[in-house]
Amino acid sequence: MATHCGNLGGPAKHTGTTDPIWSHGEKEVGRELSLYGLYAFAAVLVCWVGWAYRMAFGDKMVFFWSKPAVALNEKYLLDQAVIGSFGTASMVYFQFFFAAITMILIAGALLGRMNFRAWILFVPLWLTFSYTIGAYSIWCPDGWLAKLGVIDFAGGFVIHLASGVAGFIAAHWVGPREGKDRENFPPNNILVALAGAGLLWMGWTGFDGGAPYAASNLASLAVLNTHVCTATSLLTWLTLDMFFFRRPSIVGAIQGMKTGLVCITPAAVINLLRTCAMLGSNTMGLLSGSIPWYTMMALHKMIKLLQYVDDTMAIIHTHAVAGSLGGILAGMISVPKLCRLFYAVPDKYISVAYGLQMGRASAGFHQLQIQLIGIVFIIILNIVMTSLICWIISLIVPLRLSEEELVIGDDAVHGEEAYALWGEGRRFDNAKVNSVYDMSEYLDAHSSPFQV
Repeated sequence: MATHCGNLGGPAKHTGTTDPIWSHGEKEVGRELSLYGLYAFAAVLVCWVGWAYRMAFGDKMVFFWSKPAVALNEKYLLDQAVIGSFGTASMVYFQFFFAAITMILIAGALLGRMNFRAWILFVPLWLTFSYTIGAYSIWCPDGWLAKLGVIDFAGGFVIHLASGVAGFIAAHWVGPREGKDRENFPPNNILVALAGAGLLWMGWTGFDGGAPYAASNLASLAVLNTHVCTATSLLTWLTLDMFFFRRPSIVGAIQGMKTGLVCITPAAVINLLRTCAMLGSNTMGLLSGSIPWYTMMALHKMIKLLQYVDDTMAIIHTHAVAGSLGGILAGMISVPKLCRLFYAVPDKYISVAYGLQMGRASAGFHQLQIQLIGIVFIIILNIVMTSLICWIISLIVPLRLSEEELVIGDDAVHGEEAYALWGEGRRFDNAKVNSVYDMSEYLDAHSSPFQV
């Protein structure tokens, strides 16, 4: 159980000393992820409307990329979107969230040691030269994988596989955390994690429910499939924990929930089986709760590369593995009729299961082959581009915090504490930054005018 508890991203336990140099880990990672995520959210939006959206959904430049252009022109925003049944303004905003989420997932693999200045550069570079290529190739009608017929309903490849691979490669470039943090890194607050998991699960209603780009039966079907798969995956992971480790785990249940959400994403609207409406999503839930569990709990310990690279929140398992699994299952059990309703393309998207039923087995295995091509493309794209981006950044600023900063913690970097008691937040020299007045000024301002 310790393996996946540590992967949730909580700080280290007390070492038995009150020295802040050794107890800093207690409060670090939650604040760090918040700051990295907040910056990514803001930076991605500015880049998205400035040039990145139209590199992903604009006019074709090459077979895998479109031309950069500003997406704030009034006429452009009020026109019909390139896909879906609403205007471009809605499309720009909706797709922005997908792009921002992808960056925040990558941050989860780099917590505890990446230089924030390097992260400032990484976000716009990776968004521009990696994310937009994957999004255009798979989602834009002129993209080469879209023309080939790849199935990725809401981002199993574009978002989850890409973030899992990019985070893993970036973690390799940045290097591991301090040894004591890797060895002992339990969650900071299980109840807060549980609350966040609930928000994530409910929020995925919009993630998959919005992907049909219309309020329709397809959207409702996507939402229902999403929740059924997620519930099944959570129960599967929990059952495996209880069987092999003899105890249930909240953190394990959260991991199972995440892998279920990720796995259903590429196939949320098209994975029904003719024999039973919910059999498709239940099947995906069983596999998404067991295969990533195996890769995290067992395979991770067998492969030296997985142990060597310090993926703080294990997104290689919960996102790359689960996203790939969902894409493969989409090629195996998706319903051709629903695929055609969503993609509006006839005589394509015949899964293996339906190909065998209809006497078109070759078409079914061809679809599976296309899915595998999509997986390989996203993996190679993110290995190459993430490595190139990290190398370029390393020539400008260090990717990694200094050893002194790693020992002291990001209290020294940011000059503030995540959970400061009264007065503790004033211990750092730069604590007055972004403050209206310091503590002495506050006391002077609130002292009684009648005091002698």
